[in-house]
Amino acid sequence: MFGIPGKQAVTLTQAAVRQISGLMARNNATGLRIGVKKGGCAGMEYTMDYVADVNPADEVVDQDGARVFIAPMAQMFLIGTEIDYETSLLESGFKFRNPNVAEACGCGESIKFKDAPAEAGH
Repeated sequence: MFGIPGKQAVTLTQAAVRQISGLMARNNATGLRIGVKKGGCAGMEYTMDYVADVNPADEVVDQDGARVFIAPMAQMFLIGTEIDYETSLLESGFKFRNPNVAEACGCGESIKFKDAPAEAGH
């Protein structure tokens, strides 16, 4: 929908590919849907859900066996994002390196987008 012809909307690191592929297999899911919703201390938050039924309006990213669906209202916010999966002594989780983010809170889960429209469901 908002993509650049010949280029995926988001990219996945190999760590993210391994984690998403494993989650898909363990949960018998078609992939993971990524979205954004209002919330958090910076105004917006990322969402991730298992996909059983494909929404034809979703942007689909297939990379090395991992499949990510981008919800329609999130597509313009996620263009150019790299998704990683990091593990440290204290936490493990998906990390979004998103060039569209203007501000993020300390936890990195709540973000504010550059020139975000007033309404941005997920």
